[in-house]
Parts: sequence; structure tokens; C-alpha cells
Amino acid sequence: MPGAKDDYRNASLAVEDRARDLLARMSMEEKVAQVGSVWGPDLLEGERFSAEKAEPTLAQGIGHVSRLGTATTLRPGNLASVTNEIQRYILEKTRLGIPALLHEESCAGLTTRDATQFPQAIGLASTWEPDLVESMAGVIREEMLAVGARQTLAPVLDVARDPRWGRSEETFGEDPYLVGRMGVAYVKGIQGPSLSDGVAATGKHFLGYGAPEGGMNWAPCQLPRRELLERILPPFEAAIHEAGIATIMNGYHEIDGVPCGASKELLDDLLRGELGFDGPVVSDYLTLVFLMIYHRITEDRGEAAARALEAGLDLELPRLDFFQDLPAAIEAGRIEEAVLDRSVGRMLRLKFELGLFESPYVDHGPAAEAFSRQDSLDLARKIGGKSCVLLKNDGVLPLSREISRITVIGPNAASVRHLQGGYHYPTHSEPQFGPIYDGEPPPDAPSAFSGDFLAGAVDPNLDLKALLPPTVTILEGIREAVTPETKIVHVQGCDIQDPDTSGLDEAVEAARGAEVAVVVVGCRSGLLKGYSSGEANDSAGLRLPGAQSDLVRKVSATGTPTVVILISGRILVLSEMVEGPDAILQAWVPGQEGGHAVADVLFGEVNPAGRLPVTMPRAPGQLPLYYNHKPSGAFSQFHGDYADLPASPLYCFGHGLSYTSFEYRDLEISSPEVAAGDLLEISCVVKNVGERSGDEVIQLYVRQPNTRVTRPVQELKGFTRVEVMPGRERRVRFMLDIRHFAFYDTDMRFVVEPGSVEIMVGASCQDIRLRGEARIVGERTEVSRADIPPTSVRLD
Repeated sequence: MPGAKDDYRNASLAVEDRARDLLARMSMEEKVAQVGSVWGPDLLEGERFSAEKAEPTLAQGIGHVSRLGTATTLRPGNLASVTNEIQRYILEKTRLGIPALLHEESCAGLTTRDATQFPQAIGLASTWEPDLVESMAGVIREEMLAVGARQTLAPVLDVARDPRWGRSEETFGEDPYLVGRMGVAYVKGIQGPSLSDGVAATGKHFLGYGAPEGGMNWAPCQLPRRELLERILPPFEAAIHEAGIATIMNGYHEIDGVPCGASKELLDDLLRGELGFDGPVVSDYLTLVFLMIYHRITEDRGEAAARALEAGLDLELPRLDFFQDLPAAIEAGRIEEAVLDRSVGRMLRLKFELGLFESPYVDHGPAAEAFSRQDSLDLARKIGGKSCVLLKNDGVLPLSREISRITVIGPNAASVRHLQGGYHYPTHSEPQFGPIYDGEPPPDAPSAFSGDFLAGAVDPNLDLKALLPPTVTILEGIREAVTPETKIVHVQGCDIQDPDTSGLDEAVEAARGAEVAVVVVGCRSGLLKGYSSGEANDSAGLRLPGAQSDLVRKVSATGTPTVVILISGRILVLSEMVEGPDAILQAWVPGQEGGHAVADVLFGEVNPAGRLPVTMPRAPGQLPLYYNHKPSGAFSQFHGDYADLPASPLYCFGHGLSYTSFEYRDLEISSPEVAAGDLLEISCVVKNVGERSGDEVIQLYVRQPNTRVTRPVQELKGFTRVEVMPGRERRVRFMLDIRHFAFYDTDMRFVVEPGSVEIMVGASCQDIRLRGEARIVGERTEVSRADIPPTSVRLD
């Protein structure tokens, strides 16, 4: 063991000095270990740490331990104990005693047993309330710290440009400004005031992963450089410059023939050179393997390892595999040892910043106390209610709690499993555990992934449903909301995927005798083959799967007032059923408090104010379709519409209804002329002219026409969610930095160009209530992206 005089153990020294001292002491084998990882269950025998299994893997130490909680069924106390045993083994049995860094997933809640499961990210974005995301991330941070996990592979900062892509539910939507605001909030919440007391966030997936060909996972991204820099990069940039995000993850896809995991242009020149990011870049799982067998740009393991490391990839996940060939690649002259030292140094600095050398252990006794606390569940319920988007309402909502008879229909009405997305626990672990169903598995149920790279330490006799967190279904939420005298009839009607229509007649008959029929339909998210949403489950048709559209149409045709609740992380094409029901509520994938959250909205306890963070198309043939298109986009020359459909979306970005009404007036713009670097104050009055208290999401859009390169017809540059009491009003003031109008000119310089600009304030990108103008004066001015602050908002 090292002595007390070792500088790297001296906490009073600067991180750089400690990392430099430690790196100088390391052998080649110890360096390689630090840029690798071990799959957590590989260190276990059952649910206990196995020194015998650990010895060959941890002999030289290890950089990361991958998903010890996600890939097992360990409860918090046991998980913390196993974490301590792993760290103790490394500290006591390896020469240098470098603690390991344990990472987990936490897109919508920590993916470990008993952790709080919040709404999926697409629902978080629909709140348009970053403070809620920061609060949620703070809960996740506390739960992770309690079990010794110090890095999370979140948030997803991809701008989702195609809803066919199954991973859209993990994103904050289609707009770079909204994604950036939500992403910054998440990073601040998860990392806390200081990394020494926080969890390292990982922004993913760099860069352009959310715009794949055909909406298919891992497909090439065909966006040109200007589009990448202006529309896709900003969320990553905001997370780096505003929140100090600790790590970045590459995307699986390629851009212009170069896979991101081997792209020096992206990972070194752009990310480190232009953006100034100085933390580690971690590989998405099996990135190096796929350079060889999927992208086919290398002939052997050593070449893949050398290319990735030289491009700027610092850590191989989920296991140390191809990076084991680095010593041979260095010996053969394929890569310099200094490049390996660069990556090892980055990994060591992060561990020092996290305080792992001073505090490698956690107190396992009270670990469970941090999990699923009542205040955490209350927050999950609050976020769930605020995430609901009321797409349509012909006056049937809100419902009365004293309703005499209500029929609840649909495959998602009584489901616990379907309230979880692909990145919740335990659904994210189905590749290890096998599929989890509410009832008996269907005969054609998918199985767990083949092979052993994701093998988990799971008892084959385990009741998988027991892993689901205590969850309130939509049916249960409704039951709790109504009076004891209300008669509730529940009929499933059909399955999620199965096209069988034999149960529809029973559902129709049950609906006929009700005051209202609530039809709960949607998708089943997950990673296994055959699901209707989630990673690698992309959709060409975007329609409700199975017989669900028929169910909605037939129930709506009974004449009974019908409310449709969509439980789906995927944007669905609703054109074939939108005219039938009286109300449609998009509830996304609301997590374990979903039933309470939806019932709160149905019965008026919560006045819905969620807004779409994406554009909802009329048909898949319109895709890609997004609001911030160029002047020549989103319509056909010269008739405008398609021959068979309108070119406009079914529901636009920012859309969402309320149980009250708001009036906008008195737009004020602080100056008719501004220059680059000036602040422009834009204010208006918003008044609640209805009879209910409610939230309004005020959205600020801008446009600059007549520039040297084409610019979007609209760009979101500010927003705020404001509660206004009936008859009351608030003045909302946006402080917009003129550099938000900057763009890449014909010489690819980032400039503010003089000329007139349009200011738009409204309730959605289409529902613009107030318009004004200003003029940018002076010379064309080159500016720095890093210096542009977000638009601040003040309420009077």
C-alpha cells in the first residue's frame, strides 16, 4: 500500500497535482484498468460480493463498475453493502488503491430497486418547468449517494427530430432551447453545488443521435454542419457552459461516414476544442465492438481501440474489452502512450473531484431511508400532473367527483407495467430479467437478450412482478378520486399489441350505460423485441398498436361522453380517431404515481397546463416535421398541402389546453433598435379570464428574415409557466440577449447580422397572441456561443 507521503493522497493539493502524481506511479496494466469497467453482476455470487470472481478482474484496479443496481435485484441496504465491499477489496488488494466509480442509469429515476420512478423525460419536458426537473434530479442524487453510485448516464440531450425513433421518450423534445433548459436543470440537480457532494452527470449522445435516417435507431445522421451546430449542439453547449456537466457520452451512429465513437472531429476538435469541455468522454455500451462488427471501419480489436482512444473516447463501457489491446497497439506504434495517459488523467481527475479517495464508502445502514420517501412520491405525482397535455376537450373535462357511473376501458387502465418506460426500473432491466407483465405472459412473449454481456445476478425463480415499485394504476387513481357512491365498471376491451377485436363488444356495451367512458390506451415501452416504443423499438406507422384505434372509435360512437388517455412515450398519429372522443389527454409514461397524477387532472384537482415539446403529425408521411423549419419547409410548392392531406401538423409544438382561459395584451419592447450584445426587454400582461385558477405557459418566439443564409420561421427563445388566479393578471418580462439571433454565415462564422427582427409571444408556436418588431443595428458582428446567456424571466 502507498505511504502517507504519496502526494495523490494529500487532499490539500490541487486535483491536477494529485492526478499527475498518481499517473506517474502507474504501470501500463494499471493505466488500462482505469479506462475500463466491469459489469457489476460479474463480481457477485448470488447477491453477495465474491472475492474469487473479483480477483482476476480487479487485480490492477478498475475505472468503473457498471450498473450494479440496475442489473441486479439488490435492495438499497444490500446494494450499499456490496458497493462498500467492492471498494474495500480495491483499496486493500491493489497496489495503488484507486477507488472505482460506480455508474447507473437515471433518465426518469434511478434504475435500481425501490428507487422513486418519475415520469419519463418527454413528460418532464411537457411541464415546461425546469425547476421541477432540478428538484427531481436532486432526489435521484440523494438516492444514488445513499448506495455509493457516483455517476449517472443521464441526461439525454439529443434533440428529437423524428418521432419514429423509439428513444424519443427519453428526450426533452424537438426544440434546442427547451432541451437545453431542461438539460441544464437536470445537471444542476444531479451534480449539486459541488461534485464532491454530488453525482457526475453524463450528457448523451454526442452528436445528432436524435435525427436518424428513417427514424431508426443507430442509423446515420444526415444533417449538415450548420444544422448540427445551430440546432443540435446547443443543449450540450448549455450543459457544459452553464452547468459544468462532468462527462459526455458518444452516439452509436455515424455522421458523414465517420462513427461518432471514432470521430476526432466531434470528440476532440468540436467538443474539446470549440466547446472547451475538459472532462471524460465515456463510450456508449459496446461502442468499440460496433466500430468493428457494425460500422466495419476497423479490421481488428487493436485498431478499434486505438482509433477510439485517439479520437477522444476515454472509457470503455460496460466491460473492459477492446481497450485491453491498447498495450499491444502502443507496442506496435499504432498509438502513443501519451494518448492513453491523457485519458487516464481525465478519469483520475474526475475521481478526485468526486472525493472518492477521501470518502470511498457509504453508510449502508440507513441507505433505504433515502429511497421512495413520501416527499419524493409527492414530487413524482406533482410532476406527473403538470406533465399532462390536454390535446382536446369539448367540455367533458373536468369530471365531477360525484359522478354516478364511470366505465374505465383499455389495456393501460389497470396496468402497472405500462406506466413505466424503457428507462425505468425494472423495465430497463428486462434484458437481464426477462419480460415483466401485469398478468400472465402471452404465448409469443419475447425473451431476455441472448448472450452473456448483460447477464444479471437474478434468481430464475424470482417473481419478476415483485420488482415493480408500488404503483398507482389509472383505474386505482380514479377509484380513489370519486365518491364511494360512484359505480366504476372496468373492461379491458383489447390488448396493447394483439389485433384481436373479440373484446370490443363488451367494452362498447359497458360504455353505453355510463355517464362517461374513460379509455386508457397507448404503448408498451421497453428494450425487448416486439414492444411498441423504447430503445430499438422504432415505428414506421406511429399508430396505436393492436386493436386500440378500433376500441376508441367504437366506444366514441356509442354517444357516451368519451375521454381518451394516452399512456405512451411515443408521439402517435391520432388522425384516424381524433374526431371521435370528446377529450384527449396525453399523459406520456407517468411512472409510479401516474394513476394519482392522471386522476388529479381528470377531476380538476390539477388544471392541465402541460404543453407539447414536439410536433404531432397527421401522418408519418409528413416526417420529419418540426415547428422551427426553414422558410421553404413544411409545405409543398406551389399548392401548399399534400394532394391527400393538409401539410400542417395535427397538434403543434407548444400546444396544450386548460380548464380556464387566458388573455394576452400590452406587448412592450424596450427599444426599437438594438446592437449585438444588448439586452432587449419584452413584456406583456397575461390575465386569467376564466373561472378557475390555472397555469399558463407563455412562450417567446423570434424570427429574423432577410439574412444571408436561410433562418427558421420561428425559434423558441424564452418561456415561463405562471400560475394566475381567476380575474387576476401578471406582467411577464423576458430579457432577451440579442446574440440569440446569431447564426453561421456563408463563411461559417457565428455572427449577429443587422436587420429587422420579429418578436412573437403566445400560447403555442401557432397560437401567437402578440407580435412586435425591433431592428438590429451596427455592423455584422462575430460573437462567441459560450457567452450567450439564457433568456431570464421576471414576473410582476
